[in-house]
Amino acid sequence: MTEKLAGAARKKALGTLKLWTKVRGRDAIQKSYRFKNFNEAFAFMTRVALVAEKMDHHPEWFNVYNRVDITLSTHDAGGLSERDIALAKFIDSIAGRKAVAR
Repeated sequence: MTEKLAGAARKKALGTLKLWTKVRGRDAIQKSYRFKNFNEAFAFMTRVALVAEKMDHHPEWFNVYNRVDITLSTHDAGGLSERDIALAKFIDSIAGRKAVAR
């Protein structure tokens, strides 16, 4: 079972992420992305899905046309874990400058 991040390790891990924000009322992080069109957004989601499946760690997400909103939390750990940080970093690496403020 994956362990929930806590204390200094949590602070350090979250400090490595840009524009990911805490979800109110949950131990989770979120970020939104906007793409040129639906095809670009869907291609992005497909790339994320393939890696998430390999990690056996799946995001919560919402997509409308060119927007993709992603929430990450490790349900079996009861909150944020290293798996969320690793997936967030991968997502950022393929999204480029598509992040937008919520």
